[in-house]
Amino acid sequence: MKRLEENKMNLALLTAEQKEQFDTDGYLIVRKVFSEDELGEIKTTFEQISQTTVPGYFEPVLDESADPLKRYPRIVHPHRFNAVAMKYMLHPKVMRIMEDLYQEEALAAQSMFYYKPPGSRGQALHQDNFYLKVEPGNCIAAWTAIDPAEEENGGMLIVPRTHQFDLVCPDTADEKESFTTHLVKPPKDRKPVPAVMDAGDVLLFNGNMIHGSYRNKTKDRFRRSFICHYANASATMIANFYRPLYRADGRPVDLALNPHGGPCGIEFTAPYGAH
Repeated sequence: MKRLEENKMNLALLTAEQKEQFDTDGYLIVRKVFSEDELGEIKTTFEQISQTTVPGYFEPVLDESADPLKRYPRIVHPHRFNAVAMKYMLHPKVMRIMEDLYQEEALAAQSMFYYKPPGSRGQALHQDNFYLKVEPGNCIAAWTAIDPAEEENGGMLIVPRTHQFDLVCPDTADEKESFTTHLVKPPKDRKPVPAVMDAGDVLLFNGNMIHGSYRNKTKDRFRRSFICHYANASATMIANFYRPLYRADGRPVDLALNPHGGPCGIEFTAPYGAH
């Protein structure tokens, strides 16, 4: 498969060319946003969490299981119980990048951590704003590689320029390969391409972009990732699961509940979309 085009940047501010790439292609890879020390803090924090149970957020099945995701399920909203997760959701470089992409203040809506252990299933192709329902505007994801990520260990797949498409009602995914049940099929002339990333790189992509991942085919390599979603400050509505949002200084913001239920008239109690 063809790799996504790489794009280096001044961490303090996106260039006009980088902003144009995001607007045109729907994604941007930013190299080395997080330092080795910062990655170390994230790894240590979530390794400690992985040895515990956090009711409602992280409830692993500690006995042996045929499904490695039962031992290492994803964590949704760790910022709601962990100060380190909140710190990195509001990382100054990431918030500045988001302001450049939105051309206005950005609000943090969600944090997640994926362990993706060896042998674990991927996540079928989907669109994030089907779940967040940010209106007016859109969500943007910041997908940070905590480990090197490529095809073999189930790195991210992006279908370039599909951010130009509307949100669509998903089909049913193959649960033998995807731990979520929704599948958005890309147009026949658009193919997913791998986002090959080193630890500390961040992939940013538009909320309508079709994306997902395949199985981790390795026997001994995790593909850990820290993922956050953001909304433009001019948005007035978002799905209830993501409220409250947060400004860069940590102050909470409570947008109105989006009552529309997405394009299929479905409201979710928990998010499916999230890589």
